[in-house]
Amino acid sequence: MQNKKIIRFVESFILLPIVTMSGAPVGQSIGPLAQATLNVVSTPQTVLSQKLNIVDNFFAFYNGEDELAEAEAEAKALKAQKAKKAKSIDAYFEAYDMPLAGTGMKMVEEAEKNDIDWRLLPAIAVRESTGGKHACKRATYNSFGWGSCKINFKSNEAAIETVARNLGGNNPNTDHHYAGKTTLQILQKYNPPSIVKHYAQQVMAIMDVIGKVDEITTSSVTA
Repeated sequence: MQNKKIIRFVESFILLPIVTMSGAPVGQSIGPLAQATLNVVSTPQTVLSQKLNIVDNFFAFYNGEDELAEAEAEAKALKAQKAKKAKSIDAYFEAYDMPLAGTGMKMVEEAEKNDIDWRLLPAIAVRESTGGKHACKRATYNSFGWGSCKINFKSNEAAIETVARNLGGNNPNTDHHYAGKTTLQILQKYNPPSIVKHYAQQVMAIMDVIGKVDEITTSSVTA
């Protein structure tokens, strides 16, 4: 019913040309413009085709508008979701006065980029250095114990990028350790049970305190 109303609305803009013949003597040519008008009037299928094209364009326009609105709403929801994750990380760091407070968004972005759990990086940092309080003394900006505290970084952000890339299996030099692994398997490679028996379980327990993996969803953000 709604579509029929719209079609009638669009059709209202299509006017059939009408030719008035009274001004032309019998047998006299009515001119090329009038003849062209006659040709249009004499072929109603042409007019119908034009109408249908306009209607198609009309619906395509509004469908496109709907799709754009949906895409914008989804992007807004995902942005809000990312902000909530970052806030959860920073809130945990701040509650214990940890130096890595403020890096939550960077950790979330790098986790998404490398397809790892968004809580993994902050939890490792807490387990390894109490969120930067006891960062490696022999290396700069290394709060993750990365490379047995023998690797320097120019900033916390650089360290986050490097560790996330490796844990996500995106470094050709270490992908045989981490690519295609679950969070548990990643942690067991990061610090094997033979070195620290319950390391993986300890980190995952911290992850659960920072936030539940599924508790922040797009639907809860948009509700």
